[in-house]
Amino acid sequence: MGVLNEMKNNILLFDGGLGTMLQQRGLPTGELPERYNISHPDIVRSIHEDYVKAGADVITANTFQANPLKMEESEYLSAIEAGIRLVKESGARYTAMDIGPLGQMIEPLGTFSWQEAYDIFKAQAVQAEKSGADCVIIETISDLLEAKIAILAVKENTKLPVFCTLTFQEDGRTFMGTDPLTAVVALEDLGVDALGVNCSLGPKELMPIVEEMLTYCHVPVMVQGNAGLPEICCGETVYKITPEEFRDYSKEMLQKGVRIIGGCCGTTPEFIAQLDIMRKQIKTVAVTPKNITAITSSTKTVVLDKRVSVIGERINPTGKKKLKEALLNHNLEYIIGEAINQTDAGSDILDVNVGLPDIDEPAMQVEVIREIQSVTDLPLQIDSSDIAAIEAGVRIYNGKPLINSVNGKKENLKAVLPIVKKYGAAVIGLTLDESGIPDTAEGRFAIAEKILAEALKYGIRKENVLIDCLVLTASAQQEQVMETLNAIKLVKSRLGLKTVLGVSNISFGLPSRNIVNATFLAAAFGAGLDAPILNPLSEDYRRVVDSFRVLNNQDSGARFFIEQYHQTSAQPTAQNVDKTNVSLQELILQGRKEEAAAQVRNLLSSGATALSIIDNEFVPALNIVGERFETQKMFLPQLMQSAESVKAGFKVIKNHMEKAGEKPEYKAKILLATVEGDIHDIGKNIVAMILENYGYEIFDLGKDVPAETIVQMIQKHEIKLVGLSALMTTTVQNMKKTIEMIHEKKLDCKIMVGGAVLNEEYAEFVGADFYARNAMDSVEIANRLFG
Repeated sequence: MGVLNEMKNNILLFDGGLGTMLQQRGLPTGELPERYNISHPDIVRSIHEDYVKAGADVITANTFQANPLKMEESEYLSAIEAGIRLVKESGARYTAMDIGPLGQMIEPLGTFSWQEAYDIFKAQAVQAEKSGADCVIIETISDLLEAKIAILAVKENTKLPVFCTLTFQEDGRTFMGTDPLTAVVALEDLGVDALGVNCSLGPKELMPIVEEMLTYCHVPVMVQGNAGLPEICCGETVYKITPEEFRDYSKEMLQKGVRIIGGCCGTTPEFIAQLDIMRKQIKTVAVTPKNITAITSSTKTVVLDKRVSVIGERINPTGKKKLKEALLNHNLEYIIGEAINQTDAGSDILDVNVGLPDIDEPAMQVEVIREIQSVTDLPLQIDSSDIAAIEAGVRIYNGKPLINSVNGKKENLKAVLPIVKKYGAAVIGLTLDESGIPDTAEGRFAIAEKILAEALKYGIRKENVLIDCLVLTASAQQEQVMETLNAIKLVKSRLGLKTVLGVSNISFGLPSRNIVNATFLAAAFGAGLDAPILNPLSEDYRRVVDSFRVLNNQDSGARFFIEQYHQTSAQPTAQNVDKTNVSLQELILQGRKEEAAAQVRNLLSSGATALSIIDNEFVPALNIVGERFETQKMFLPQLMQSAESVKAGFKVIKNHMEKAGEKPEYKAKILLATVEGDIHDIGKNIVAMILENYGYEIFDLGKDVPAETIVQMIQKHEIKLVGLSALMTTTVQNMKKTIEMIHEKKLDCKIMVGGAVLNEEYAEFVGADFYARNAMDSVEIANRLFG
């Protein structure tokens, strides 16, 4: 019986922590655990055997970091083969290949490409299947895009079942800002066999996250929590939750509907034995998740069941001369500007169509989507009649997109629906077929019904199908206007599907088009329209949308409406218009790198000094970014883009000063390093960028840096502030040793520490002067220290 059949009627039990178990049996601090598969197979096998004896159904191979970024190619492939063999030799019922995060930021946030990540995950998965694994567990993921790439790599290149777990922080989001609902909506329809959470938190802290997942998830939910939050005791990392307490929290999760359970950091065979006893005493609980129509970015989910959602139409070259020119001239800044303007104007979703006969549409679609996703958190509607462009865009999209569109033609259904299914997208169905657009509402309804039936055959859930009953111009086909509205009513009442409509076509050829458009929009809302495609910068449209949200109880207490319209009954107080002369600070907040750099050039040519630009433009903007980041109005992707914009401005300043024979002015010198034995430096790299943006000279030593090197660099450059990072509990001891060496040398500097496993208690344990939770904390520490 395969692992999937096993969990149909039973609670599936995974094993517990491995790294701490290996350390207890001699693994040196900083040594890659995966190398023990080759050098110390007996130790690895014995740990697996202990978990088998404890009752675990699935034993996870020691392959978490077995990839070419950490090991040589022949070495990591051998480590995977040996790791899976050792699990099988332990007597395990099922063997899971363990795939962890790559430790790289993927484009557009970083320099690691989508394809590079895919190729690594593919090689790992292929080796796993070749070596005899029964399934793959993709775990401890904080980047939604990385999870998607890994899932696709496994599904496209093997027949192995795929489990995927993300790791969340105490604020209920991953390090990259993804919340549980977004994770479920974006990943569950990608073909995963189970979805859940692991690591970072104990079962008590994970409970709200798990409950949110259970509310919406249509695949089995999996949980592997830590043995509580780590603490320092007698110089060692300890987890205070007992196996019995862990069991009791896990029992509550199982009673709520969790189907797969296990442990992560700090859990041992004793924990798993308690889970085994407990799970045999309770019955599986059937879960009835909510069925919602939703699409997402990496940090935001738009649920169409909850409110009328506006789809911004302005990134579509049809009838837009400036956008056509921007696409032909590869002027991405103009397109980014359109995305930001529509976001600021209150759009919920942005349509992205780059279809022109003179460009490589698939390549342009990919590039534009990446750029737009770097500056806005809104979900996107990928709009094209080119099947290759649709798939190219959907494939690299970070989140769950809406595809526009499919229609009732057999060939079109056959081409588009497999893409919708494979990538877990939502899709708009147009009510036209080989015979064109039917004249009657019943005719359009019949096509909508056909599209839904075909989608269901492909395994696409009903909630992922939306219908566009199509707008014809009132000037030429006046009798068809009411047929469109009647068709919406039929689709809503008989099929229960969400509806979309491109509004502005109704007024083509008529004077005062805005009046006709707004009136038709109001009528369409009355018929049951859920998502109009319109120009969100139009005041007439905005008035209709804002007032309708009051009338149908979406704007609770009419708060938004009152705030926007209290000064006049005619128009909103904050009019949404195109922004032409945008300040440098606003460009930084919006993450518009090229325009920010150009603005800096203008300021310098006008006589502004480098220091005045830093103090009066960069720093105030970054302070706003920091405030928004702290209050969760902005997440890491947006913070990174703002930092990149400042970085682009700094580059201009440096070039300007070099030409003038001047040296850059810095507030102070700061040295940063990830300590020896730790090869993760995403967080440290972000800190380096932000601190440099605030005018500090940064000496970044990289990752896996010996204490001696750090001491030498402090002495050489007379460093007054040192920042040390560590991601793993196993390398915290190296951080302590580094700080002890700095103190032994009596160096006149302060030390701040940070990293995923660090907290105030750890900072005190290692002897640091400051603890920085994130990049903005490091800025506050530096500013405090250097005045």
